[in-house]
Amino acid sequence: MSEFVLHCFGESGNSYKAALMLELSGCDWEAKWVPFFEGATRSPEWRESVNEMGEAPVLEHGDLTLTQSGVILDYLADITGKFGGETPAEKREIWRWILFDNHKFTSYFATLRFLVGIKKFPENPTTEFLRGRVVDAYKVVEKHLKGRDFLVAQRPTIADFSLAGYVFYTEETGLDRGALFPAISAWADRIASLPGWKAPYDLMPTKAG
Repeated sequence: MSEFVLHCFGESGNSYKAALMLELSGCDWEAKWVPFFEGATRSPEWRESVNEMGEAPVLEHGDLTLTQSGVILDYLADITGKFGGETPAEKREIWRWILFDNHKFTSYFATLRFLVGIKKFPENPTTEFLRGRVVDAYKVVEKHLKGRDFLVAQRPTIADFSLAGYVFYTEETGLDRGALFPAISAWADRIASLPGWKAPYDLMPTKAG
């Protein structure tokens, strides 16, 4: 059995954040598929025995079980000594971007992708609202990345992996990222060039087995 077990599914960008960190850190880990679209995380069994919040990812490491991608990233940075902050100021800055990611950068895009790219909902006031919020959040990151390679330091950190959770998915969302956000696109290319990088569906399963 592997040292780490990540409960995840291929379509989940939040799961990908943790999977990417495990892979790039060279951890001995395995993915355990979560049948999310079959309602697994909403079941009483999941909430009672795996994650009371009803979400993925969930990381198991020995007797420890962790939920929430930001917490998982922080834990892995601590125990591996990789991709974390090297000073208190860097650690605070990492958490500033992880919180922004969870509140705005990931949250709006993930919901838009689910509705438009996965469920194929027609355009409506909700999708228009979400797309506007996505653009606003992306503008913040685009401005920050101009003239720098990574978010916090001149090296990748878990802040980059957090915000990169959904940038490697190709489902149509009605946004031309390359045209609208060239700095973000260049940053994504730099992450994809890191030794050991793999795309979401190459790291995580979309079905059992």
